[in-house]
Amino acid sequence: MRKLFFAITILTGLAATAATSALKKDITTSVYQEKQYKKIEISEVSKDALDKIKKSYGNYAVKEAYKANDGEYKLVLTKDGADFTATFTPAGDLIKIIS
Repeated sequence: MRKLFFAITILTGLAATAATSALKKDITTSVYQEKQYKKIEISEVSKDALDKIKKSYGNYAVKEAYKANDGEYKLVLTKDGADFTATFTPAGDLIKIIS
C-alpha cells in the first residue's frame, strides 16, 4: 500500500511539473515609438521638397511645417479654410495623409 501511495505521489508531482511547463508561454512585447517632429519655419523646408509638393498640391498653401530627425516632413496644408496634415519624405514624396 505504501508503494502504491508513493508511486501515485511521484506521478502526481511529475504531471504537475509537466502541466506547468506546458502552460508557460513566451511573451513578446513590442514597443512602437512614434516619430518626434520639431516645429520649423516653412522656409526651412528644402526647396526641392517644396517644389515637388507644390507640383502635386499647388492649390494648397503650407500653413505649418514640422521636421523629424530623419528629415521627414509633416506639413499642414490649407485651402479655402480646410486643413489637412500629411507626411513627406525629405525629397517631397507623399508618405501618408494623416487628416
